[in-house]
Amino acid sequence: MTTVPKIELRDVHKGFGSKKVLDGIDLSVNAGESVVVIGGSGTGKSVMLKSILGLLRPERGSILVDGEEVVGIRGNARERVLRKFGMLFQGSALFDSLKVWENVAFGLINGQGMPRPKAKEVALTKLAEVGLGADVGELNPAELSGGMQKRVALARAIAAEPEIIFFDEPTTGLDPIMGDVINELIVSSVKKLGVTTLSITHDMASARKIADRIAMIFEGKIIWQGPASAIENSGNAYVDQFIHGRAEGPIRMQVRRP
Repeated sequence: MTTVPKIELRDVHKGFGSKKVLDGIDLSVNAGESVVVIGGSGTGKSVMLKSILGLLRPERGSILVDGEEVVGIRGNARERVLRKFGMLFQGSALFDSLKVWENVAFGLINGQGMPRPKAKEVALTKLAEVGLGADVGELNPAELSGGMQKRVALARAIAAEPEIIFFDEPTTGLDPIMGDVINELIVSSVKKLGVTTLSITHDMASARKIADRIAMIFEGKIIWQGPASAIENSGNAYVDQFIHGRAEGPIRMQVRRP
């Protein structure tokens, strides 16, 4: 019996004007699997996520969610697919005008029409799962440290108990210790929910911690993928240079000289 991937990209192309960003992406994520896509800035990681969510439409290729083509779907069909997803945004992306608990409950209230008292109850439960007390729920995001904001963003991502969660640079802006705390919370939350996750990052400590499988994107293509445990012995010069942060190697950074 063939298992249908939770997410599958087939020969996906997306560009902006003359610039090719995705140049034939092929990637699949199985149900319950944690896949992390690594790569430098501007290599197409965020464009890939936005294409899956339907925020951008590829010029060519196929994107399947549970075997269903999602490129170009609209209306109720798109809403139904989007309800499968939760997301932790880069920079947390909390609403400054809402209290913390309202941020966590935002999708429950505005997306599912859940009554505010019930949504608040769920929000406080999810905050507790990421180590934050009910008192934090009454604060404004501006009153929180970066690490606490990231915890709130994680609570929001899991609040509706989605089937799939996207993590967009989950440890950006955090010190190494807080970054590890967030990685631990991601792993424990994902295991508890049994969800499928697709993450993008350039933080190798995070990738090694949360991934079952790692794929590297370079110049719009997946150039290597394999178990997280195999990343150190990939046999790929591009991967080796990236994971060790070496200036010398096949990846050439464009540096403007004075």
